[in-house]
Amino acid sequence: MNLLKKNNWRTPSVMDGVLQEKMISLTEKAASKILSIMKDQKVSGETVLRVGVKGGGCSGFTYTVDFDTRKGKFDLEFESYGLGILCDKKSHLYIKGTEIDWSDDLNDRGLKFNNPSAKGSCGCRTSFMYEHTETKTETTPNWMGMNNADYL
Repeated sequence: MNLLKKNNWRTPSVMDGVLQEKMISLTEKAASKILSIMKDQKVSGETVLRVGVKGGGCSGFTYTVDFDTRKGKFDLEFESYGLGILCDKKSHLYIKGTEIDWSDDLNDRGLKFNNPSAKGSCGCRTSFMYEHTETKTETTPNWMGMNNADYL
């Protein structure tokens, strides 16, 4: 049984205030390859993909990928091509909007992370530098736009 269905997890349009552009998703090729690996390893039907980030690697942060059967208190949940994806909220700050692909290239086989927040990565492409992109909206308090005459 799929863990998403068993736990009545939501579909990916809007989950926990996370809009679709902030989701973590898979390409069809990556989902197919991961499902094949899950079948080969005979993991249970309740298993989902856990994606995260930890400090380290050549560029400062390293992607982590594993299989899991339990949703934690601080996990966000996604679904892509029928495969459940979990990501803790702290990791999500660094990898939101990431699309995970699969490469069959001879010298570069495996998962590829297309992370819009990554400023750069090393040759192994499993570690990355994070670029904080915060959008600021300039707001001026009402009292700052008033003339002295407005107070009289």
